[in-house]
Parts: sequence; structure tokens; C-alpha cells
Amino acid sequence: MTNNADIQALKDKARSLRLDVLDATTKVQSGHVSSSYSSVEILTALYFGGVLRYRSDQPDWPARDRFFLSKGHAAPIFYAVLAEAGYFDKAELDGLRTIDCKAEGHPVQGTLPGIETTSGSLGKGISVALGHVLAGRLSGLDYRCYVLLGDGECQEGQIWEAAMSTSHWQADNLVAIVDYNKYQESGPVSREMGIEPFTDKWQAFGWHVEVVDGHDIAQLLDAFEKCEQVKGKPSVIMAHTIKGKGVSFVEADYTYHGKAIKPDLTEQAREELLCS
Repeated sequence: MTNNADIQALKDKARSLRLDVLDATTKVQSGHVSSSYSSVEILTALYFGGVLRYRSDQPDWPARDRFFLSKGHAAPIFYAVLAEAGYFDKAELDGLRTIDCKAEGHPVQGTLPGIETTSGSLGKGISVALGHVLAGRLSGLDYRCYVLLGDGECQEGQIWEAAMSTSHWQADNLVAIVDYNKYQESGPVSREMGIEPFTDKWQAFGWHVEVVDGHDIAQLLDAFEKCEQVKGKPSVIMAHTIKGKGVSFVEADYTYHGKAIKPDLTEQAREELLCS
């Protein structure tokens, strides 16, 4: 059981990761900041809360658990987490999205260790993860697969075909997490193409569902633990989040989806993050 001291340490790490994203994206004035900030606690719980089994010095360890960033535009936080986990030096973030940098705008398999699949074209994450699950069965390996989805991404038809397939194959070692921040690039998800009743849809496709505050690390860890006990069906964690969490003016403006914080607002953002 994770104690209060552990939770506080994870909260501190989440704050540090937000600052890493701020530094990397501000420097190049590019990158998806708000989509990264909504998923910070999810990735913090996964990588540093004892959920994901990995060896950063052996990124191809066959028994490792797999993480798939289906919402590939949240690459800045993914790179920051991988660097913090020891997969590569944090200096790799300095040239984020620039032509000679391995930290590309969306993750590309083979560029940096710890990236299991190329993503950016939305909707593919569960399909790829299910392929790994089935390969693990054939190889006699018991690793678990975790997929981070965006809520807007769940307008994609491939998500639901994959959801049906994953249930059919009773992939109980696959867990999807929806970064349910209610916005996509062009506006509110409910306006662009409503997805409700969202939880009911997953249940109808045969998935076990957990609903949590996606910024509450204790709730996330508890949900991951519950999902691990589920047998015979895949699990999805509906993580209610705030797009741009941690910086007030980003939270209030969905147009930050695909742009960095301007230099003249960087210090305000830093102060808010340090006080969060």
C-alpha cells in the first residue's frame, strides 16, 4: 500500500515533470503543452508508482510491461517521463521537435529507448497493444500492456473495433486509460462529436471500468491495482482531467492544444506550477 509520504513524493515528481515540459516547449516555442499537462499524474503513477514493470537500462527486456502513447501529441510529457525514468539523458529534450533532435513532435519507434510504437495518427494504440498481448501469449510471457488514449481520439472508429477485439480475446492484461479532459484541438469534445454515454459504451463492449480523478495519484494507483485483479476482460480507467492542468491561463483556453506558452508568460506559468 502506498503511504502518504510516497504520494507526496509522486506529487513532487509530477510538478517537476510539468516544469520539464515547460522548459522544453518554451525553448523551441512548439509542442502540445495542455495535452501533456492533463496526463502528468497518469504517467507519474504508471512509471514511478510501482505499476509499470521496466528496466530503463534494458529497454528491450522481453518481460517488460509495455506502455503505448496512443495520443501521440502528448509527446513532451512522455519524453520527460522517459528521461526521468533513466531511459536517456534529459538533454535530449532541449531540441524538442527540431530537425536534428530524436525527440520528435510525435513519438517514433527506434528514435529513443522506451518508445514501443510510433504514434500521432490517432486511434491505433489499443490495436497495437492487443498485438503485443497476443504475442506475449504465444511466447509464454505475462507482461501487461497500458495504453493512454485521448477522449477526442475516441471518436475514431478504430478505437471501438479494437475495443471489441480486445474484449473478444479476453485480454485481461491490457489496461486503457482515457485522459478525459473534455477538449480536443478544435473545441469541446461534446460539441465536435459527443461520445457520451462514454462509460456505458466501454461496459457494453465488455470492459471493466474504473472512474477516477485523473489528477489524484492515490486514486490512480488504486484503480491500477483493481484492474490487475480483473480476469477474463480488459480494463479501462476513465481519468477525469483538466486540459492544461497547473497553469490557470492554459486551463482556461483550449487553443493551447497545439502551441507553447509564450516567453513573456513563462515566469507566471513557472510560479503557478511551483505553488501547485
